[in-house]
Formats: sequence, structure tokens, C-alpha cells
Amino acid sequence: MKNILSKALLLALGVGIGIGTDAVGMSNSYSLSLSDSSKKDSLDYPKFKDLPLKPEREIKFTTQEGTWMSLDVSPDGKTIAFDLMGDIYTIPIDGGKATPITTGIAYETHPRFSPDGEKILFTSDRAGSDNLWYIDMVKKDTVQVTKDKNGDVPGADWTADGDYIVVAKGRRITKLWMYHKDGGGGIQLNPDPSSMKTIDPFVSPDGKKVYFSHRTGSWNYNALLPQYQVGTYDLEDGKITSITSRYGSAFTPTLSNDGNWLVYGSRWDDKTGLVIRDLNSGEEKWLAYPVQRDEQESIAPQGVLPAMAFTPDSKHVIASYGGKIWRIPVDGSSAVEIPFEADVKLAMGPRLYFNYEVKDTTAKLATQIRDAVPSPDGKKLAFTVLNRLYVMDFPNGEPKRVSNHDFTEAMPSWSPDGTQLVFATWDEKEGGHLYKASFGRSTALSRLTQESALYMGPVWGPNGKIVVFKGDKRLMEDSEGPGISGAESILAWIPESGGTLRKIRDARGIGNAHFTQDTARIYLNGPGGTLLSIQWDGTDEKTHAKITGINPFGSVLDPHENHDHEALEDYRYVMGKPFSNAGSLNYCMLPEGASSQEPQMRPASASTIFMAPKGNKALAQVNNNVYVVTIPQVGKTPSINVADPKSSSFPSRQLTEIGGEWPAWEANGDKVHWSLGNGHWVYDIARAEFIEDSVASAKKTKMLAAADSVSALKAQGEAAVKLADSLAKAEKQRIDSLIKADKELAKA
Repeated sequence: MKNILSKALLLALGVGIGIGTDAVGMSNSYSLSLSDSSKKDSLDYPKFKDLPLKPEREIKFTTQEGTWMSLDVSPDGKTIAFDLMGDIYTIPIDGGKATPITTGIAYETHPRFSPDGEKILFTSDRAGSDNLWYIDMVKKDTVQVTKDKNGDVPGADWTADGDYIVVAKGRRITKLWMYHKDGGGGIQLNPDPSSMKTIDPFVSPDGKKVYFSHRTGSWNYNALLPQYQVGTYDLEDGKITSITSRYGSAFTPTLSNDGNWLVYGSRWDDKTGLVIRDLNSGEEKWLAYPVQRDEQESIAPQGVLPAMAFTPDSKHVIASYGGKIWRIPVDGSSAVEIPFEADVKLAMGPRLYFNYEVKDTTAKLATQIRDAVPSPDGKKLAFTVLNRLYVMDFPNGEPKRVSNHDFTEAMPSWSPDGTQLVFATWDEKEGGHLYKASFGRSTALSRLTQESALYMGPVWGPNGKIVVFKGDKRLMEDSEGPGISGAESILAWIPESGGTLRKIRDARGIGNAHFTQDTARIYLNGPGGTLLSIQWDGTDEKTHAKITGINPFGSVLDPHENHDHEALEDYRYVMGKPFSNAGSLNYCMLPEGASSQEPQMRPASASTIFMAPKGNKALAQVNNNVYVVTIPQVGKTPSINVADPKSSSFPSRQLTEIGGEWPAWEANGDKVHWSLGNGHWVYDIARAEFIEDSVASAKKTKMLAAADSVSALKAQGEAAVKLADSLAKAEKQRIDSLIKADKELAKA
């Protein structure tokens, strides 16, 4: 049914831009061998013939360096195993020619020797997804340990007895699991707290604890330090303890065989190094600094740092950085390079060819249209392409430039009668202004503003007034990226004839000014997906709704309201340890005896909300999808989540399937417009409701007809039963009378 609705209700346009001309073309259509030289690995691996990607090419080269090489040292101290470009190699402890242990198209990493040195554990996607395997060097066979269909395996280690394996695995928030080497489904060691990600497992030499890196959530945007700390899991009582509290984070723990030393990665300033801790005294110092970049800001699918190892005598750490493998003395003396040379043979899938026609014309197809807004009567569409403003007869007209400006034109808004268009401009030399285009037999342009500034989001309101956000032009001039600071901006209005701006209020934290039939109020968007309105003098602010959507990955909300997490002097407790400047962390564990809650994923807030020109519906853009939401008047601010529109607090409808941007109402409030890429869509709400009602009515009629059929059959069945009963009774009476006659005859 959804596809039928899409075809019935959506109108899509593709836009092409004329280079060097004022005309723009628009589509009128509506729419929604090399052989594999390594046919088997170095050992007798199970074959997976059903995998779709087959090796058809091979790349060969010789190298003396590599990037992000995880490694381990054999128990006898004679061999180093390391991964390089998805294959496992070994070299003598002092370096030399690398011997491939695994080859082929599969991607394989993180080798770990078993305590007896007879097996090498590793991660491989040879079965179609990342899983844990080990090579049995004695039996010359390979054993699959985990059999997951979708997930990451960023590291694993053997227990001290060599019978069990501890692995970090999962989708984004990886957890510790334990498996027996001989099979079974394993057991999860740390299901709680559910938001705690555990990675880089390392089992202590005495077999009592699992060391690991941990953080809250899989990752987050614009990450602040610290991100990770080192924790331990007690294999006897299951207790989890955090053993570091470094500002630069702590990750990828590695222990010496004698149990005296712990080495882990941490960041200082803008570089990452290795810290060594004396486990007897607790003293720490830098062992190697700097080494290489860490993976704190990502989901770290290969660990936060490449895996490293101590030599069996506990006197050296073997680690890779700077493209090389190094022997780092624990006593602090200089690191020594362990040279290697690997003859790499990379099996690769078939080459992909994409034949794109390059047209030798003066026009090219635009990849994106922006700020598209329909005229009040829906017959014209204004939009920006390549920072120039165009208007076209909608839907089949030819887009034409509004001006011949050679600077940015953006954010158009129609006058209520549809004869004029206001838009903002920006010139690198002159700054920004507001312009008005008047349409008649010819287009007349006039500049409305007197002061050069940064103008954004103009919208034509009632009574000949234009509302706009204004900031000093230095906000744009001093900006270091795509974003700007709006702390000093204001919301103001200017007469449609131009002149001096009149301030309405400070613009901090508000945006998306728009109007409804209630011309006495200006509608706005506020923080957290809120819909606001104010009077023209900036007073009487009202919050009409709060709209949220799905819980995107990487968003974490700490729900505790009884203490301030942002104040520098306050504390939150992570893994039993207090941290100041709690705004940089996401997970909070309260002191013993205090009430606590698990952190929850934060639902995405609506980035854009436009109240309909009339009625009680609002148009919302949440996490790149467009929705229509019913806004009730209930005496307080309703919070409406549209993640599943069918279960929203009030009637809601998701209009997009693959996303949409710059949503806008038509003036009558019956249709919604949005753009995506170089396409423009129109959704007819009234027609959608009509079709859905028709479908529902048809389904109901069909069900009633079916019910009537059942009733008729039932009635027929009941009549047949009654007839059968009647016949049976008559037959019984006939037989009884015959028996009675026989008895009377016998007496006679």
C-alpha cells in the first residue's frame, strides 16, 4: 500500500543548470579477468562456496612497513605474529622475512598465540561476517569459535589454561564473551550496564582477571576527553572495576608475563603514547611517546590501538607504530626496530566499472537544489542552485535566474500575494543584504536593507512586514567552518519597502520564523525540538510542542536530574570513580545507596518545525525525514515522538522514505513540499487521507462480505442440522411405532 501511495501522491523533479546562461533546463518526467592465484589458504581452511565475492585479481608487492599492525609474541619468545593488510604473518623475534600464515580474499587480524604456542587466534570475515577463529598448528586445521552473522570482533585473548577464549564482540557497543575452544554458544560476561562498551580484552597471566578498555556508548560526535578508561573483570566474582582515571583516556591494556607491569595507550596534548605502570607500586611513566594515532573518536573496529605484547621474560614490549615493529625496553632505554620484509599477495574481487557519459554541452545536471519554496498559489517554485536564485512555473516550467548577481543568493520567501520574493545575499567583499524581486512583465530588483550585515531566514509576514535574523557580518567573516556563532544576532522586522530594521528580540537559541493565520504571533523553533510563538514585540513566549524522533547511534542521554553534570565543580561517578568536568562523559554511576538509572539513548530532536498556515498540524523534519504531526492544545507542552508514527501520542504521518530537506507548506496547508538532491517532491495530504480511507473502507467491506458469507454458511448449516434432527426424530418415531406394533402382534 505504501508504494501505491507514493506513486499517487508524490511528484519528483530533476533540475539541470545552464552554465553561463540565465536559462535552466528541467526534466519533465515525473518519478519517483584475472585468475585467483591463491585458491587455498596456507592451511586447510573450510571453504565457503556460497560467498558472493570471488577473487579474480591479485596485487603483489614487497614492503618493509605497514599500518595498524596488531601483533603477539609466541610463548617461547622466538616468533612474532602480526597482521598486515588483512593477512596474518610471522617473523623471527629479531626480524627477517615474513611468512604468510593466512592468505586469500578474507580480511584477518589480531593474532594471539595460545599459552602452549600450538594455536593462533585471529579475527576473520571468511564466513561472511567478522568472527573469531583459531589455527591449530599441530592438526593443521582451522576452527571457527564464534558464528555471528552481523557484528564486529575487535580483539580476543586466551585464558591462562588455554581452554577458554575471551572476546569483545557486538554491533557497536561490544561486550565481553567467553567461549570454550572446543565449541558451544559461550556466555556474556558483562551485560550490564548496557551502555558500557568493552574492547581490547587481555587476560591476566594468573588467569584471574580480564583487562579491557571501556567507555559509555559506541561513540559520539565532537568527542571530548576522556573517552576510554581501563577496567578489569574478575573471573571469580564478576566484579567490574575501573583502574585508571586519565584525562587523555586509557586503552589497549597489555600485561607482562610476570604480572609486574601494565602498559596501555593514552593521549597527551595532540599525540598518543604508551604508559607503563608498576603494578606493585602503582607508579606510572611514559614508556614510548609519541607512537601513532589512536581510534578514540571512532567506533574502533580494530581496537583503540593495535594490539601489542610483552616478551616472555617481561623485559620488553613489542609494539607497532610509525609503520615499523619495535622492541621497547621496560627499563626506559631506547626502542630498537625489528625489521621485516613481507611479500604481499592480495587477492581481490572483480574490478568494478562505471561508465558515466560526459556530455559536451553548456548545461549540466545540478546535484542539489536548496531552499525550495512554492508560491502561495502553488504555481511557481523558487529555489537556489549553486548559490544563485531561480524561479520556475511549477511543475513543468523552465527555471530562470532572478538576477544577474555574481554573489550568493539564498533563502527566498514569497509575499502573501505571490507577486514578490524576498531573499538574502552574501558577498565576500560587501557582506550581506536583503533583496526584493517583483514579478510582472519583467522582474524588478530592489535592495531593502541599508546596513551591510549577515541576514538569514527572511520570511514575508502580514501587514507588509518582513521578519529576518540579523547578525554582524564579522560573524561570517571570522567563521572557521560552515557554522557560525549566533550569540549576538537579533530577530527583527523591516518594511517590505525597505528601510530601517526594528528589533523584536535577541535571537539566541531560536530559528525558523514563520506565520499562520494568527497574524498577531510569530512562530519559531527553539532548543530540543520545540515549537514556540511570540508576539511582535517579542513578549508572551509560548511553547506549543516538543517533537522528537528515532534514537540515532552515538547519542546518549544521562537521565539523572538530581545533580548537575555540566558544572566543573560537580562530580559524576564512572565505574565507581569520580570524574570532574562531567560534561565530557556520558555515563554516570551514583554512589552506593543512591538511586540510579541506566543511561538512555537520546531521541533526535526536530531540526525544523513549521506550523501549518491553518489548522492544527505541523510539518517537522527529524533526523532527515519529514513528518506531519497533529499539535493539540492541552494546557501544557505536549511531547510528541514520531519514531513510530502509528504509536505517536497524537496522529502523525511520515512522508519520506529516504529522507528530505527544506520542507515547506503550500499556503492552503493541503500539500507539503521538500527537496532531496536535485529532486523536488510534493505530498498531497488530503489525497493521501482519501486513499487511505478508501482502502480501509474496501478492507472493511471485504471483511463484512466474508463475515456475511460465513453467516450464510452457518445459517445453511444450522438449517441442515435442524432438518437432520427432524428426519432423525421422524425415523425414530416410525421405528418405535413398528416395534410397538410387533409387540402387540406378539401378545395377540
